[in-house]
Amino acid sequence: MYRYTYDEIADKYIDTIYRLALSRTKSHSYAEDITQDVFVKLMSANKKFDSEEHLKAWLLRVTINLTKDLFASSWYKKTSELDEDVSYTPEEKSDLYYAVMKLPQKYRTVIHLHYYEGYSVDEIAGITIATPGTVKSQLHRARQMIKDLMEEGEVVGG
Repeated sequence: MYRYTYDEIADKYIDTIYRLALSRTKSHSYAEDITQDVFVKLMSANKKFDSEEHLKAWLLRVTINLTKDLFASSWYKKTSELDEDVSYTPEEKSDLYYAVMKLPQKYRTVIHLHYYEGYSVDEIAGITIATPGTVKSQLHRARQMIKDLMEEGEVVGG
C-alpha cells in the first residue's frame, strides 16, 4: 500500500496534471480549474493506491475525464473560445511546440503522455482506456501530422 500526504502529491504532480489539462484544453483558466478539481476528487475519494505509479495513473485518468466532462457540458458548448497563448515557458515556443498545439485533442494527449510524461504505449492505453493498437495508431498519425505541418511551414506561433 502506497502512503502519501496530499501536500506531497500536490508538490510532485501539480505541474504534470496542469500540463496535461492545458494540452487538452488549450486554456490556462480551464487547466487551472481542472487541476484544482483533480485534487478535490483525490481528497474526497479517500482511495488507497497500490503504488506511486498507480496514483499517478489515477491522477492522469481523472484529468482526462474532467476535460471530457468540460467539453461535454452545456455551459462550455454555449461559450466561445478566446485565443490564448498556451506556452509553459518561453523556451518551449518552438515550431514543434506550435505544431503539437495544432493537433486534435486525442493526438495532443497521446503525444503529451508519451513524450512529456514518458509513458509507454501500453501505459497510455491503460490511462486513456484504449487498446495499445489504437495508441500506436494515434502516435503514428500525430507524428505524421506534425511532420506535415512543419514541412508545410504551418506552425507559425505567437
